[in-house]
Amino acid sequence: MRFLVGGYSADSGGIATGIGVLLAGEPDSGSAAGPLAVVGEAVSASSPSWVSWNEGTDVAYATLEAEGTVRAFRRIGEDRFAPLGDAVEAGEAVCHVAVSPDGGTLVATCWGDGRVVRYPLTSDGRIGRPSFAPAAVDPSAPGGVTGAVSDVEAAAAEVGIDLAALGLGGRGDAGLFGGRGLDGVAGLDGMASFGGMGGGVSGDADAAALTGPVDRPEPAEERVSRAHQTVFLTGGLVATSDLGFDLVRFWRLVDGRLQPLHDVSLPYGSGPRHMVWHPSGHLYVVTEYSCEVFALARDEAGRWRVVSGAPLGAGTLAGDSAAELAPSRDGAFLYAGVRGSNTIAVVAVRGAGETLAPVALVEAGVDWPRHHLVVRDTLLVAGERSDDVVSLTLDIRSGVPGRVRHRTSAPSPTCLTPLV
Repeated sequence: MRFLVGGYSADSGGIATGIGVLLAGEPDSGSAAGPLAVVGEAVSASSPSWVSWNEGTDVAYATLEAEGTVRAFRRIGEDRFAPLGDAVEAGEAVCHVAVSPDGGTLVATCWGDGRVVRYPLTSDGRIGRPSFAPAAVDPSAPGGVTGAVSDVEAAAAEVGIDLAALGLGGRGDAGLFGGRGLDGVAGLDGMASFGGMGGGVSGDADAAALTGPVDRPEPAEERVSRAHQTVFLTGGLVATSDLGFDLVRFWRLVDGRLQPLHDVSLPYGSGPRHMVWHPSGHLYVVTEYSCEVFALARDEAGRWRVVSGAPLGAGTLAGDSAAELAPSRDGAFLYAGVRGSNTIAVVAVRGAGETLAPVALVEAGVDWPRHHLVVRDTLLVAGERSDDVVSLTLDIRSGVPGRVRHRTSAPSPTCLTPLV
């Protein structure tokens, strides 16, 4: 199976010189379980940190992060690409780009300045003129859309639970589940508590071993919007994450522009980074700073809200930061990369998708697992700082990855994209 490999170039402290091509097993196989090899460079580019593929037009879209632009590349051979049009303005440190299911829209998110940018795509895949979505508002700032109270804290308040008094959530601590588990706290009994919030660690877990903050801002500090990812949902909805303001923002495409619907705020300083849409109708969000995963769902009025959450595991350490989130083939498990301790966290999806529970933390086999994806029973992991890609075999029954099966060198890899 073929994959495009995004990476950091010298302008971002890396050693990549463009978008690479990775073979996992046989080139035309639907499995990635075989030996790994980077067989060349698809196209030269400057820090193409994220690459998305549009099968309908044979065009790849890359974020040129250091330049603050996005660019299209057309496939001209089995493993070769060429620029399709010029690079187009995005924003500072643009880090993710996603193509709509109908192939007509591209949305970019920018870590540096928080921009969310929408582009029309022509029938042959060319990028049109950008339109910039309304900027995010920090809910913790004076005049913010929800004040200083996250939607998680608000849900607790509805049933008379003071998270701060219990050492949960709130500003500048270790996150909603980072200090204590919910199941062992008086008044919090798993799914019976505040609308399904539960599934965290048990109350007798070693609190000192649980997740801790990673450069989380103090309340007095001025925060910066940092848009990080886009997910296209069903029904024409779009979700974007804002790591800097602890927001998941929901949009609808109207007349070629992103029309804001509403925001969901997560605990202060948690840092929502990447998201996964699940067939159950839930949107799962991994938080970079607090190393947690949250489940969001729509209520009867059609508004999104947090319905559950869990820590990534009792083995994450202070200083760790979560990166990518990916589902298993059957959706029964979520896999989160944890940089620092260099592990993969396994989280079980239970019930009708509303309950999350940590299962295991295993060695990622790389330094700084920046990105990973699941192909059938294989987990491919990109090690940004170890300059390699590895494959781990997944146990179908337990969902837990095994030891490294195959490894290949890859320059500063930041993204793995199936090339089909």
